[in-house]
Amino acid sequence: MSDAPTQSAPAAPGSGDPGSGAGAPPGAPEAPIPTPSVPQGKSVVRPGDRIFTTLAKGSAIFISVLIAAIGIFLVWRAVPALQRNQVNFLTSRDWYTTDINAMAFGVLDLLQVTVLVSLFALVLAMPVALGIAVFLTQYAPSKVARPLAYAIDLLAAVPSIVYGLWGLLVFAPAIKPLAVWLNENLGWFFLFSDGSGSIQGGGTIFTAGIVLAVMILPIITAVTREVFSQTPVSHIEAALALGATKWEVVKTTVLPFGKSGYISGSMLGLGRALGETMALYMILRTTSQAATWSLFDGGSTIASKIALGYAEFNNDIQAGAYIAAGLVLFVLTFVVNAAARAAVAGKKD
Repeated sequence: MSDAPTQSAPAAPGSGDPGSGAGAPPGAPEAPIPTPSVPQGKSVVRPGDRIFTTLAKGSAIFISVLIAAIGIFLVWRAVPALQRNQVNFLTSRDWYTTDINAMAFGVLDLLQVTVLVSLFALVLAMPVALGIAVFLTQYAPSKVARPLAYAIDLLAAVPSIVYGLWGLLVFAPAIKPLAVWLNENLGWFFLFSDGSGSIQGGGTIFTAGIVLAVMILPIITAVTREVFSQTPVSHIEAALALGATKWEVVKTTVLPFGKSGYISGSMLGLGRALGETMALYMILRTTSQAATWSLFDGGSTIASKIALGYAEFNNDIQAGAYIAAGLVLFVLTFVVNAAARAAVAGKKD
């Protein structure tokens, strides 16, 4: 018997053959998994994205329509009174609306007092808010920063009428010596010259502006603090690696990064100051004398004047005079917001 060479039969192609599909020749690649075809240039929009986009657009349109409706309402109600006005509304300092057949009212004094007290409050609040925000985010330990931040935020929860009572009964008598000293020693400067208000009584723009600064401080501080806390850690570490001191780190990284937020927060505070009513209504003493751009003037802001004349709102023509003043305040807030956006856009790198 002779030994014959053994030959193995070729393996049948099957699923066990790696790199080949069932029934395919050896070495053939696997067929790709089919995917749904999407037309070129179009993206798949999920239902959730579509719903969110619709809600966002609807909210934006609703707010725009609401603001436009408020403006139209103010104009519509103000026109009949303006047609009866016997003086120039924008340049007159008079305010006589008792006789609807002989009305003479102007917004110049009200606008002047509103702008002066708001700017004075903003000048006082901005540097204090900046210092607090820098301290809380860069210097204070967390066990100190958190309670202090909460305490400052709580100032925003105090009602306006409480600030008014405090300013009138407590703060005005306490600040009177400083007001008298400024008037006697710096009276040559127009801001501290004799005004239409009583320095001894305390019902002046000087007192009201300081109280208003305390009221808008939490808004500016909160916005600025949040922006400063978002400064990239890599920027801070890079400055420290180059040997910068703590103040140099703040000056070269934190302040440039957060300046737009700081300006935005300040403009929010200014908008709050322009519309403040009850506190200024209680502190400022009304006067028939013209405003002189002195911090020791009395008078009324636009908002406090509207609150003061609430008893005349039973007549549409008399109410229209106050609505016309409200229209000026409405436009003023738009101007302030536009200026803030322009300032922020101009400071972007």
